[in-house]
Amino acid sequence: MSTDINRSWQLSGFGLSRLKPAEGGVPEPGPHDLLVRTTAVSLNYKDKMIVEGTLIPDLAFPHVPASDAVGEVVGIGSAVSRFKVGQRVLGQVIADWPDGDAPPVLHKHTLGSSLPGTLSEYVPFGEDAAVLAPPSLSDVEAATLPIAALTAWFALAEATKPIAGQTVLIQGTGGVSLFALQFAAAFGLRAIVTSSSDDKLRRAREMGAWQVINYRTQPAWDEAARDLTEGMGVNHVLEMVGGDNARRSINALGADGRLSVIGLLGGMELNFPIIPFMRNRIIVQGLSIGHRRAFERMNQAIEALAIKPVIDKVYGFDQVPQAFEHLEKGPFGKIVIATS
Repeated sequence: MSTDINRSWQLSGFGLSRLKPAEGGVPEPGPHDLLVRTTAVSLNYKDKMIVEGTLIPDLAFPHVPASDAVGEVVGIGSAVSRFKVGQRVLGQVIADWPDGDAPPVLHKHTLGSSLPGTLSEYVPFGEDAAVLAPPSLSDVEAATLPIAALTAWFALAEATKPIAGQTVLIQGTGGVSLFALQFAAAFGLRAIVTSSSDDKLRRAREMGAWQVINYRTQPAWDEAARDLTEGMGVNHVLEMVGGDNARRSINALGADGRLSVIGLLGGMELNFPIIPFMRNRIIVQGLSIGHRRAFERMNQAIEALAIKPVIDKVYGFDQVPQAFEHLEKGPFGKIVIATS
C-alpha cells in the first residue's frame, strides 16, 4: 500500500486560488487506526471559512481541507477491534469525543482543521472516531452526515428532547437546516423555515415545513413567526446567522424557549437585548456538531425513518474549486465531491 499514490487537494496558503491537487504516499494506519479509501466528501460552510483564513488564522500549511467523508476500510491497525476491512464507514469530525461531555479543549483533534482533512483518496480514521454508514444511503448521501446531519440531530434530539406539536424555527435551506426540517417533520414538530428565496421556500414546504417566511419580503420575520403562533412565540430557534440576527431570534421565541447557536454567517458575536432574554427565561446553547454515540443513534434513526439527504449537486474530484464556488452561492442542501 505504501508504494501507491494518494491524490489529494492541499492548501499552500489562504484563498481558493491556493488550493491545488497534490500527490503523496498512502498513509500507513497506526495501531488503532483505519485506513479508508474515500468515495465521497461533502463540503460545509466552515470548510470555506478555513480555506479563506477567517476561521483558523494560524493554520499550518500545507493543509488538506474538509472533514466529511465516507469510504471503505482498506487497512486496519494491529490493535483495531471495532471494524474490519471492507466495511463502509464515516469519520467522527471531533475525533476525541466518543460520548458525554465535550473534550476540555474543543477542536484539538478535529478533521479538516487541527487534523488533516478528507479531500484525499486515502485518509486514516481512529477506530474510536468512526461509525458504520447507514446501509440505505448511497456514498454521496452518506457523506453529508458527519456535520450537517449530526448538528441538526444534536440540536433537536440530544441537547433537548422533541415534543410533538412544538414549533421550531429553522433559518435557511442549507445542509443543517434541511436535515433539521426532515428530523422535525419526523418528530411531529411544526417547522417554520425562513429564506430569501420563494422557490426554496416552496421546496421546503414540499419537504414538510409547516409554515415559511421570506425574510426579504418580510424583514420583521420574528414578528411574522409570532403571528403564526398566535402571539405565543416559537419553542426553538436554530440560529444560523449570528450577529444582530440573534435579536430577532430572541424576539421570535416564546416563554422558556431555546436558542441553538449553530452558524455565524452574519458575525462572530451574538447581539441581543437582555430584558426579553431574562423575562422569557430563554436558554441559549452553543452547538459544535456532536459525539460519536449520538452519531450512531442518528444513523439508526435515519434507517428507521427512511430519511434521504438533500443533495444540491455532485462534483468530480477534479472539480473541487467549482464545488467551493457553488458553496458560496447558497445551495439548497449539500454539495458533494465524488472521490472515486
